Amino acid sequence: MSLDNKQWSSHRKWTSETAPMSDINVTPLVDVMLVLLIIFMVTAPLLTQGINVDLPDAHAPEMEQHVEPLVITIQKDSSIHMQKHAVTLKQLTARLQGMRENNPNLPVFIRGDAETPYQAIAQVMGHLQSMNIKKVGLVTEPIHE
Repeated sequence: MSLDNKQWSSHRKWTSETAPMSDINVTPLVDVMLVLLIIFMVTAPLLTQGINVDLPDAHAPEMEQHVEPLVITIQKDSSIHMQKHAVTLKQLTARLQGMRENNPNLPVFIRGDAETPYQAIAQVMGHLQSMNIKKVGLVTEPIHE
């Protein structure tokens, strides 16, 4: 006993229980988005790069930069770091000369720990001046009143 298509379609009626679902299930999408949000919240603090220094406080406006500056960090034990790599004063000079060939107007920021001896910062600034580097900035923490 076989039913042809006409008879089959006349006997088959959609009810509220058997009707095909026409809505999109967004629950999996929300689950994935929440997991991604948690991952980004956990990894964002780990993305900060650099050497830990206690920057001095100062009343100064923020500087607007359109070029990524070179950051030289001087820790309280007078050790010098270029970006994240420890260097001596001679190595710093050699690396800066190489970088200046590619970009002669490269700005240089000096991050000195609040307890760094002034002599260590003055030595680095003297080397920068002897290399004719004009764009030098000192990084400080803003004072929030």
